[in-house]
Amino acid sequence: MKPVNCNTEWRYLQAEFARIDIIIQREVRRWVLAGQDPNDDYRGLYVTQLEAQQLLDRPFGVSWGQLIELPAEEETAFQQALAVTKQQIETLAQGQTPRLLQLANAFELDRMALDILLLCLAPAFDTRYERIYGYLQDNVTRRRPSVRLLLDLLGEPGMAQFTLSPYLSQAAPLFKHELLELIVEAPPANAHWINQTLNVDETVTAWLRGEYQPHAALKGQASLVQVEVSETDQLLAGGALQRIQETTNRAAYTPSVGEEVLLVFYGVDATAQAAAAHCLAAEAKQPLLLVQLDRVIGESCPPRQAVKMALRDARLTGAMALLNGWDACLDEDRRVAPDVLTVLCDHPGSVIVAGQKQWQAGGIARQRTIVTQAFDLPSYEQRLALWRHYLTPWQGLQSGDSALTDLAGQFALTTGQIRDAVTAARDQAIHTGRTPGGENFLAAARAYSNPRLSTLARKIEPRYGWDDLILPGDQWMMLHELPQVLESWGVGKKLAASAGISALFAGPPGTGKTMAAEVIAHALGLALYKIDLSTIVSKYIGETEKNLEHIFAEATSSNAILFFDEADALFGKRSEVKDAHDRFANIEISYLLQRMENYDGVAILATNLRANLDDAFTRRLHFIVAFPFPQRAERRRIWETLFPPGVPRAELDFDKLAQRFELAGGNIRNAIMGAAYLAASNGQVVTMAHLLHGVKRELQKMGRMVGDGEFG
Repeated sequence: MKPVNCNTEWRYLQAEFARIDIIIQREVRRWVLAGQDPNDDYRGLYVTQLEAQQLLDRPFGVSWGQLIELPAEEETAFQQALAVTKQQIETLAQGQTPRLLQLANAFELDRMALDILLLCLAPAFDTRYERIYGYLQDNVTRRRPSVRLLLDLLGEPGMAQFTLSPYLSQAAPLFKHELLELIVEAPPANAHWINQTLNVDETVTAWLRGEYQPHAALKGQASLVQVEVSETDQLLAGGALQRIQETTNRAAYTPSVGEEVLLVFYGVDATAQAAAAHCLAAEAKQPLLLVQLDRVIGESCPPRQAVKMALRDARLTGAMALLNGWDACLDEDRRVAPDVLTVLCDHPGSVIVAGQKQWQAGGIARQRTIVTQAFDLPSYEQRLALWRHYLTPWQGLQSGDSALTDLAGQFALTTGQIRDAVTAARDQAIHTGRTPGGENFLAAARAYSNPRLSTLARKIEPRYGWDDLILPGDQWMMLHELPQVLESWGVGKKLAASAGISALFAGPPGTGKTMAAEVIAHALGLALYKIDLSTIVSKYIGETEKNLEHIFAEATSSNAILFFDEADALFGKRSEVKDAHDRFANIEISYLLQRMENYDGVAILATNLRANLDDAFTRRLHFIVAFPFPQRAERRRIWETLFPPGVPRAELDFDKLAQRFELAGGNIRNAIMGAAYLAASNGQVVTMAHLLHGVKRELQKMGRMVGDGEFG
């Protein structure tokens, strides 16, 4: 069918209302001939003794109009007028399908059901019907049609009128799809079915006026989109679109399976899901109805009602439905309720449900095929193509630039995050008046890679380089190998295939474990997040694993370095199983190491108790670096390296400090800070006395007994 222009739509609807007018005019004429005065403004609000007797004399189930048989010539004129309007309706619908007929076809409404709908629609298009309905219902206050009025206008006299009852039942298409609703009038005396008022859903009225207005249950979270597929949509949909098409084509040729399948999209890349839906709707030459279910579902609107009304609107508009936020329909076991699944499978058109979680369908007998498609994080090659696409307008980066490959390699972002990062860099460029370069896009990528990770972990800005790290030669070289391995892999090309790096930093407090993590993050240009394991280990069984899963799930897209400090909270528990507590402690350790293995980035554990870690656990780590307590030569280098070059100082004997005081790097740093604060209020120059005072305070904090003679 060819599209219907606006003028034809109105002419067709006017012809349908002209037909309804004739039916109403015929009934009004009968009422007048029956002696019912239309000029009484208080009609139905009082009853005279004469009227009471007339009502008693009126046959059962017959209205005033049905008492009268029109003169033959008037009856013939009405029948001829109906025939003329019928011919007009058929002519206007020839070769095209106006919206009213589309609605009738979509909801399987026959002529009688359509007449009922039109009689209820009429006051929404012309208020004169309100007064006419008040007259025909013998009550000027009743301005909407009741069941009684419809039976009078469309039914036969007497008990035969109730042959129309199936059209007005809750199982009838008009009510099943909530095109009409019955409103119980107050007071309760008027609550009988025959007195109930019928109201047309405003979505239906708006659609026939030429616009889409979501059903009230959808709370404004639905929109109708006329899809035009762009190059961007095709790129974003990627190979997923081809796989969907191949699967749906196979389903169409499978015996006893309908052509329409239920498409289930899941995964973190919501933008790619939307792009695939756009492509499928364009291929089917349908508009796309977008519904955000997670913002609709609540106490006042359970999942079944939300899905039902979304699919009702999709059927009304002839659209392919895309139900986003599908996870809101799932229970704790990632299953959907059978009644919700039934609504999905009963829908005759194309449906796409989209969420993050994969789920299981069951609980009903169904013929409809369910086709699932994952939309996980894009691969390195896909990310590179997306960065190139979104960066096309910018001349600051060429497709061969190393900055571009770094963006794709370092940051495992979703399609939407890549788009937003480019937009943010553009905004910043406009603000500064400069053309954005590689550093701008790297900064934007970091900002969008882990928006919620900072609520679970503390972000550390790397301050140290390789020259600041004082370790024995073997340990220093081992740490140096870690970023070299990552760089040789293309900083992410193979990490995206779940080949992350896990490392254990073991050594006494203050020996440089955190500094080493900062040095590696600085060398790789990655963000560093520090997680204190002691704060997430729970005494309740299973809670620790949930906390860890939450952290790794949020860190997935960032490719950040995760630094788990205070791992003694786990490793301090015995590895040998002697009771249930030991067994669950080992489960927690094993779970953490498993998630570190699967993490597409760098994950580092820091512990003071290397000896308590079982060999079965250590075999699962790529690097184990021991951080020994620094010896005299190393302590002297630490003193020299950590002392800020810009701080005024007198002659300082770092060799003497390294020889006399066995302190780790963290303690030395604290001692220097204490001396600097003391000097700031006393001479402004750091002297040896200030440093000795700082060392004394640090030793006291460590619980070591010190005498004044030790500082002579």
